[in-house]
Amino acid sequence: MKKLLLTAMAFLVLVVASAQTEEELKAQIAPKKDSIAAIQGRVNALQAQLDALPGWKIGAFGTIGGSLSQFNNWFAQGIPNNSSGNIGFTVNAFANLQEEKFFWRNAANLNLAWVKLDDKDDPTDDDSFRQATDVFNISSLYGRKLSEHFAISALTEYRTTLLSNFNDPGYLDLGVGGTWTPIPDLIVVMHPLNYNFVFSKEDTIFESSMGAKIVADYTKQIGAVSFKSNLSMFQSYKSSDLSNWTWTNSFSYTLWKMIGVGFDFGLRNNKQETLNYIVNRAPTPDPAATFDTIDNELQTYWTLGLSYKF
Repeated sequence: MKKLLLTAMAFLVLVVASAQTEEELKAQIAPKKDSIAAIQGRVNALQAQLDALPGWKIGAFGTIGGSLSQFNNWFAQGIPNNSSGNIGFTVNAFANLQEEKFFWRNAANLNLAWVKLDDKDDPTDDDSFRQATDVFNISSLYGRKLSEHFAISALTEYRTTLLSNFNDPGYLDLGVGGTWTPIPDLIVVMHPLNYNFVFSKEDTIFESSMGAKIVADYTKQIGAVSFKSNLSMFQSYKSSDLSNWTWTNSFSYTLWKMIGVGFDFGLRNNKQETLNYIVNRAPTPDPAATFDTIDNELQTYWTLGLSYKF
């Protein structure tokens, strides 16, 4: 009995000591977290000063995602014998020149993806990788500063697909107006004089027109996190059917050295592209469709996978 009592007392002392040690360790962690946050704040402030210095700033980051699979006699699914796969990547690159009286900002965005589904029991099916996502955008913005945060500017922006139907359609915006830069990482372009050139073999649907161009771009790196958000809008003065907008977003979190996790998603609204698909490219085309009869659905894409920071 005495031995049992001593054992119980020793165990109680051990538990109390362990609890005290845990509380002491937690108490020591709290001020260290505060110190880390303060250090990171100073680092971010210094980085902002570096970003505002004159000269070229060049960088890029991207996302790679993919998977491969094979099934044999997996009868629980509709295609028991198949091999499938998907692969895609996104690249965001920029080259920006900042000077005392002017700036020149250049950016490119590329998002490509392929998918395949090979039904081993169907010798007539398509067993190759097929294009799934195809986005290409390049822009160049020049601004002459009137003040610290405002400039008169000229913008050139080109958007198309690369894997199929290159430049069909293709969009080229040329315009002038003003650019607001409230902080180094954010630019807002407002060009009331902009011409939207549309290149396409289908000239009965696609049409060039004069309109207003608005672009908002935010690019930021905070520690291991890099992200970029870009909204590009064109409002036609001739008809709302000729207007369009595209919003793309890219996020990358570095886990080890230059490798991490990336996520990209994009939204687009373009009534000309919707009508062209329904009339010419849908599985069951409708040649009689018009701008007034179609449902202009929102276009979307997303990619999740490994990222690599250049």
